[in-house]
Amino acid sequence: MYDVITIGSATRDVFMQGRAFKAVRARKLEHLGFPTGEAECFPLGGKIEIEAPIFTVGGGAANAAVTFSRQGLKTAALFKIGADDESGKSILNDLRKERVTTFPILDKKAMTSFSVILLSPSGERTILNHRGASEDLRVNEIPESKIAARAGYLVPGNIPFPVLMTIVRMLKKGGALLAIDLSKNYLEMGPKKLKPLLDLLDVIKMNREEASRLTGIHYEDESGIFKKLDELVHGIAVMTDGSRGVLLSDGKKIYQAGVYKEKAVVDRTGAGDAFGSGLLAALLQAPGVSKKHFTEEDIIEAIRLGSANGTSVVEQIGAQPGILTAQDFKSQKRWKNLKISVKSL
Repeated sequence: MYDVITIGSATRDVFMQGRAFKAVRARKLEHLGFPTGEAECFPLGGKIEIEAPIFTVGGGAANAAVTFSRQGLKTAALFKIGADDESGKSILNDLRKERVTTFPILDKKAMTSFSVILLSPSGERTILNHRGASEDLRVNEIPESKIAARAGYLVPGNIPFPVLMTIVRMLKKGGALLAIDLSKNYLEMGPKKLKPLLDLLDVIKMNREEASRLTGIHYEDESGIFKKLDELVHGIAVMTDGSRGVLLSDGKKIYQAGVYKEKAVVDRTGAGDAFGSGLLAALLQAPGVSKKHFTEEDIIEAIRLGSANGTSVVEQIGAQPGILTAQDFKSQKRWKNLKISVKSL
């Protein structure tokens, strides 16, 4: 049996950098369809010189699987790719090198998910994403005999809800610990429709804005958000907060942590996947994992590994090159200390 299986997408990513890529901020951009007032721009109609493109593997299931494998866990990944394209072959080859067992579902019509990431000199990025085969997973394609693991890490993206529920029930039947990184598509369903899924989960992760939207509690009311989340989830609720760090509730206490200082922010792609999978990797190696009982020390260690993994990832181009090995995390002094406060809920 595998220690963990990841469910979600695997993509072929190509990163492009050029001095002509500029991050522009202006209020009037909001009226032009840019809600944040920010845009990444380059000259229209010109021929733009770029640096050599960098090809990597990405996608939530693939990124998380690499974290688990590098942390010494026996890992498998389930995703859908094109049946006969170079992108799919590259993904399988790269994950094989990472000692990840893959259960690829092959699509004869759609191509493998593909992303072009435009990186500005400041590290800002714009992602052009073709989801391709990854969002067309069907119930009759799930290899039930292979869905067996001590834990499941779900990065559903646009996978249909009935399909994800089928996978979750398969894993839960075997007693698996289940964690999810809720996608925008799922959050928009609302807590009532999500209840059958949330009732089966042990760990949920989202950012502050998403947590506010799901619970209906004001963005700044941290205690209120977590009290509502604890009603929805009978386990651990994780709320990331960008450069301010992360907050976590186990139903009894709220843990608040800052972030490790980056050497340099090169590319933020995959930081969320790195944090979530790092946190779960630590929990899976905690003494009480078999009973799904985690001590304060277990959770603090999980936050440390997740935070370190996320920081390391943003220091390199691509979602996977910076992912830490178990030895990296234990031996590098920079990961020893992270300020984490704990208070009663």
